[in-house]
Amino acid sequence: MLEEIRQQPEALARTLTEEWQGIEKLKVLLARNRPRFIVLAARGTSDNAAQFGRYLLEITTGIPVSLAAPSISTLYGAQLDYRDALVVAISQSGESTDTNIVLERARKAGALTVGITNEAGSALAGLAQHVILVRAGKEQSVAATKTYTGQIMAFYLLAYALGADLKRIDLERIPEWAAGALTLEPAINSLAPRFRFMEQAVVVARGLNYSNAFEFALKLMETCYVVAERFSSADFLHGPIALVERGFPLFLFAPSGVTWPTMAEMLAKLKQLRAETLVITDQLNDQATGRATCEICIPARIPELFTPIPYIVPAQIFAARLAYEKGFDPDQPRTLSKITQTL
Repeated sequence: MLEEIRQQPEALARTLTEEWQGIEKLKVLLARNRPRFIVLAARGTSDNAAQFGRYLLEITTGIPVSLAAPSISTLYGAQLDYRDALVVAISQSGESTDTNIVLERARKAGALTVGITNEAGSALAGLAQHVILVRAGKEQSVAATKTYTGQIMAFYLLAYALGADLKRIDLERIPEWAAGALTLEPAINSLAPRFRFMEQAVVVARGLNYSNAFEFALKLMETCYVVAERFSSADFLHGPIALVERGFPLFLFAPSGVTWPTMAEMLAKLKQLRAETLVITDQLNDQATGRATCEICIPARIPELFTPIPYIVPAQIFAARLAYEKGFDPDQPRTLSKITQTL
């Protein structure tokens, strides 16, 4: 897991470089056939990446986006009208049965289909009309890391193909920012022992980093066996904050930008409650300094739109190191396998 976390800058740069020509062609096609709405289908970590895709695509293209509920097709057999739709299936292995069924039926029902996967020879790659390959190389860790960030990069590429005002020069900085986040590994190693006896936690974010709250919580659950809930800051302040007491651990993604005011409000409340808080931020948000018990600050000034990939890297390292602190092997999580097939 740690080895694959460290491979992410190169994998991201490779995905961007090797997929760019195909994305330019897809952009021409989508300009002629602009979808009226978009549906994203995924499971597990890929579903968390889809959560990011929803925010990014709606913010940058104005096209409504929905997350598919695969059981509507696989269990209930509902027939959906996908005319004028773009349906995107996201799967690391490309062998997720229910995700592939959604894509296959959507194509028959009139949708334009795109597959995002790390496996060029997968069933998903064969089903989709257009494929964006995550060029991460073979991922052997059960806990997905480099494929998650690769899928997020793929969504930036898809947004560009749909006409978003994204520039390649900006996307090329993301691997650099991810590399900067990796330099924090020694500091994160020293933080992990503080949370050795943690059994439950809450992860909070909002907007473009909301998907990271889900992904970080998932990594804590599957590698550290911590019961980790995830919330947007707005939802957490509307009720669940009642569970916080002195020393309760909370992890917060806190970029600068439009989501910061509610995060700042929440941090102030948590400080009054004497909670144990760890903030992940970057140098652009100097207002985050001193507001939490612990802080992980990426050594760069990152615009909010591009924070999700570099922000998840410290969280991945933290989960792997915490597993070791707890005496667990993050590469062999109990009861899990690399590919999970459901209907």
